[in-house]
Formats: sequence, C-alpha cells, structure tokens
Amino acid sequence: MLEAIADHHRVTDIAAATGVSKSTVHRILQSLVEWGFVVADGNGGYEPGPRILTLAGRVMNRFDPARQAGHALRSLHERTGYTTHFAIRNGDEAVYVEKLEGRRPYQMPSRIGMSLRLHTSGIGKAILAELSDDEVRQIAKHTGLTPLTPNTLSDVDALIAHLAEIRALGYAIDDEENVPGLRCVAAAVFDHTGRVLGGISISALVLDMDRTAIEGLAPEVIAAAKEVSVALGAPVPSAL
Repeated sequence: MLEAIADHHRVTDIAAATGVSKSTVHRILQSLVEWGFVVADGNGGYEPGPRILTLAGRVMNRFDPARQAGHALRSLHERTGYTTHFAIRNGDEAVYVEKLEGRRPYQMPSRIGMSLRLHTSGIGKAILAELSDDEVRQIAKHTGLTPLTPNTLSDVDALIAHLAEIRALGYAIDDEENVPGLRCVAAAVFDHTGRVLGGISISALVLDMDRTAIEGLAPEVIAAAKEVSVALGAPVPSAL
C-alpha cells in the first residue's frame, strides 16, 4: 500500500496497483491516515504523510552503504579472486569504503578511507559516465585532470568521448591510468533516488588481468554492481 501511494493518489488506482479491493484499500487508508503515514488531499485522493518522512529519516541515519553492499562484494570477491573495492563519490573525488584483498601473492596499494580521482580510476570513470557532459566539464575545471601516469586521460574532450564508450559498455577499465602496472574493471552503483552513488571494482596486476580476462570479468562486475544498487534501494529497472 505504501509503495502504491508513492505513485498513485486515487483509491481506484491504488486498488489496481495492489490487487486489493477498493473497500479494503479504503479501510487500510483510513488506518494509515490515523497513524500519519498518509494524508487526504481534500479532493478524494491521498498523499504520503509526514510519518513516512520521519521513518525514512530514522532509517537513513542508520544506513551503512558498505554493510548493505557486503553480500554482493563478498560474492564477487569469491567468484573472481581479485581485490574488490567499493567507493562512494564525495564531490570531485571518490572514497573507498570497503576493500577485500585478492587471493594473490601481492596486495593493492589502496585502503579504506583513501580518496581517488574520478578521471584516473575505473570506479571514478564509471561514476563520471553517469553524469552529464556539463557536470564532467565542471569537475574537470575544478580538478585540472592531472595525469598520474602516461595513460591518464588529461584532455576533457577525450575524456568525454571515452565516457560515452563506457556508457555504452556498462563498465569502465582503469588501464594503468591511476597506478602503473595495475588494471581494474568497474561499474557504477546507484542509490535510492536513482542517482549514481559510487562504484565497485576488481583490481589486479596487468599480468593477471589481460584484455581477454577483462571481457569475461566485466559481466560479473556489472551484475554485482546491480546487486549492490538494489541493496541500496535503487529504482528498478530505471537506474539499472
């Protein structure tokens, strides 16, 4: 009922959306009005009430994206054996909030709490691909697109063209653009509003992640990113 009220106002429409009879819908609505979850609009319709906002605020205050994403990240890590990251956008950069070290005889230089540039990293480019060209240009103006390696895209027009390719593929690759000798495959993660929140990735040395491997790994990363997005309340299928 509450989900239906978010999209419908009339009893008839709510009944159709829920598959519940109009008499039952009307009875439930009266209780929801009494409890403050729904308010009558004065024209025979109903709107979400203030109690819903209060409840949502209490939930969001306790909401930990990294914890919600845990199952999908662990599953991706177990299936691939690569170092798995989850990072959240913070203005003109992203910050790692979770890291699962890979089953390799080496470790990635990343750490939880570490920030990363959007234009040099797989997660960062996956995030940028979900923004408008104007937003990307604004970020580029702020950051300067400083190159970290010879492979870093430091020209805004080239970056925007590259982001269009990422958008079409559904995933991004960091091909030694952030740290020499390291590659990663990443995909964007969305929040409950449908906006891009951050991204997840798997990383390894270039010797352990060649082009053929990337083609096989990309669907795994995309699927995991969708699972994380659903866990974070992202609309389905509009944001995915």
